[in-house]
Amino acid sequence: MIYINIDDDAFYDDAVTIVRSFYPRVDVKPARPISGTSDVNNPATFNPIKEVTVKLEEGDKLIEIEAPDVTGLSKADAHEKFKVKLYKQLEEKEGHGLPWGNMTGVRPSKIAYQMIVEGKSEEEIIDFFTKEHFTSLAKAKLAIEVAKKEISLVSKLDVKNGYSLYIGIPFCPSICLYCSFSAYAYNAFKDRVEAYVDALIHEITEVSKMMKGKRLDTVYFGGGTPTTLSPAQLDRVLTKLEECFDLENVLELTVEAGRPDSITREKLEVLRDHKVERISINPQTMNQETLDLIGRKHSVEDIKNAYKLATELGFDNINMDMILGLPGEGPEEVKNTLDTIKAMNPSSLTVHSLALKRSSRLNIYRDRYKNLDFKNTESIINMTEDCAKDLGVEPYYMYRQKNMAGNFENVGYARPGKECIYNILIMEEVQTIIACGAGASTKIVSTNPVDNSSLITRVENVKNVDEYINRIDEMIERKRKELA
Repeated sequence: MIYINIDDDAFYDDAVTIVRSFYPRVDVKPARPISGTSDVNNPATFNPIKEVTVKLEEGDKLIEIEAPDVTGLSKADAHEKFKVKLYKQLEEKEGHGLPWGNMTGVRPSKIAYQMIVEGKSEEEIIDFFTKEHFTSLAKAKLAIEVAKKEISLVSKLDVKNGYSLYIGIPFCPSICLYCSFSAYAYNAFKDRVEAYVDALIHEITEVSKMMKGKRLDTVYFGGGTPTTLSPAQLDRVLTKLEECFDLENVLELTVEAGRPDSITREKLEVLRDHKVERISINPQTMNQETLDLIGRKHSVEDIKNAYKLATELGFDNINMDMILGLPGEGPEEVKNTLDTIKAMNPSSLTVHSLALKRSSRLNIYRDRYKNLDFKNTESIINMTEDCAKDLGVEPYYMYRQKNMAGNFENVGYARPGKECIYNILIMEEVQTIIACGAGASTKIVSTNPVDNSSLITRVENVKNVDEYINRIDEMIERKRKELA
């Protein structure tokens, strides 16, 4: 446990964010009740911070941070100065910095993307990352490389006049230990899956009416695991999609097959017959002991067999996901996963760093798993980069999450021409994405008439499956209202 004592509560959230970056696996709490925050722009209520004390309950570390005087600064500058000072002192105390420095946002490539569009040079962007936010040179260059690839792909789209469609299937064969998505074990909900498909088809139908006359660019089936649906159910949803939307100019249609224990020949044949050209078969790890520990009810051989079946049926754009920092996995286990994936030769590889989310079982029952070892190091990251080069895949999108193992990032690699454009659009937030299904989040991108900046309006669907089924008309009306 880490307790944070801070003189001015206006900066408590900043302190938590920076402290958690250094100690991602430790609970952080205030040392005293939060009494409300002062306004840094109001001299009548604001007093400069005097001290931040970070106390680690487990161990003998007591870190006393001399906080900066931020009197007279704007709110944004005051918070930035505080975060810089706290980061630098924690860096000194711990004897090391972090790969992304004091950057806490989830989309560093979006920053590089915007700076390139604004005409900034590569040197200016590198200086911004390394000198203002203390990121490593390697991470600054990664952000730039990804941003350049994204710009080259997005430039082929008329993002303002088009849109993308997300369709969520919130069921999985089992729930993984680390999962925090809106996902439900199929067997516990199998008597409601047909009703869910009915509600989803109703939403898809109504959304198509709202978007009539607009150009659909990409379609992405995610979850959960879409292939937990039966072949007949998959066929129903895909047939309705074809009936309701003009797919002639759609650049890609992706379905996350994901779990090999949800894949059958019949389901893959349905996807192929509906011209689904991109699928995912996600091992996460190729070590059986880890698969058993994290709650995956399949074997390493099941992964290989599912991949082989998909290639035999003609799928030539297959992504494979893996996760670094899984419990008990070090360099040797990661090497085994990479070597096995390399032998399978997928066209895309997505490398995730484990993020311990609040709602995951790994976090909820952390006492049960406290003796597990979570490793993610720069050398392990370098192993994945070397594997990507051997596969001939290049980084094309990237994002970060809070509480990530090693404070690293998630990177999507693909062979040229095999990139998932939807992944770029969801990360860079440059195009409206209409989302259907339980827990799905619509993002409507518009332009602020005052300063020409982007405005993003979010429309959330309820996460609970039963609530989604019962309140589907309400979900539809939420979209209709915002799109109007």
